[in-house]
Amino acid sequence: MEQALIKTEKLTKRFGPVAAVDNLELEVKAGEIYGFLGPNGAGKTTTIRMLAGLLEPTSGKAFICGYDILREPAKAKALTAYVPDHPKLYGKLTAREFLSFIADLYRMPAESAREQAGKLLAMFGLEERADELLEGYSHGMRQKVVLAAALLHRPRVLLMDEPTVGLDPRGARLLKDVLNELARQGAAVFLSTHILEIAERMCHRVGILREGRLIAEGSPAELRRKVGREESLEEIFLELTGDLENAELIRSLEEGDNQ
Repeated sequence: MEQALIKTEKLTKRFGPVAAVDNLELEVKAGEIYGFLGPNGAGKTTTIRMLAGLLEPTSGKAFICGYDILREPAKAKALTAYVPDHPKLYGKLTAREFLSFIADLYRMPAESAREQAGKLLAMFGLEERADELLEGYSHGMRQKVVLAAALLHRPRVLLMDEPTVGLDPRGARLLKDVLNELARQGAAVFLSTHILEIAERMCHRVGILREGRLIAEGSPAELRRKVGREESLEEIFLELTGDLENAELIRSLEEGDNQ
């Protein structure tokens, strides 16, 4: 049986009376790309920040590669990489210097770190500008630097919050290929996205979150069977999250404009 590299047990986070994440139970296995879907405010980012060890749960547990993120945070974080939705970089460093800094944080041997950094900079098309200050980079280029930094120490678990934001089509396609290769090598990828087409094409399984609760889970094909219709993942998502009526209204307005 494949090992669960990400596991939660009744994971809960409350902000005052509001349960942002409510008794979340999920598992992501080695070699799996798991898409985390939900409307704004559903609890996706809160979940990812708890898995990354940046936010302490109110109750429940979360495990990375078998390590409890509260009891053994250093061991869990050493095997994890986190890509936030709005990454912040040190503008006075070059891309190469930033990757060297990240390598030092993970205590990578200097020679292997330089070699891996060079490969990643070339892969993301940043090699020619690797020695320029990050403050002069575009948003898309900065996103690529963050992705390179996340992959630098070859994590077993990759947590990504809206990873395609700022990427052009070529960058998004490259990201898809990279994530598929990571999964093939046995990593677990956990990503949130608002772009349901990406989730449908990229993810082995998806979980749909609504008001902090996991309301559906499975492969896109399994979710179609559950609702009993051959629809796109977008239609299934809108139906399960209660937004289908609004979507139908918008489509009717668009049809009226085209008449």
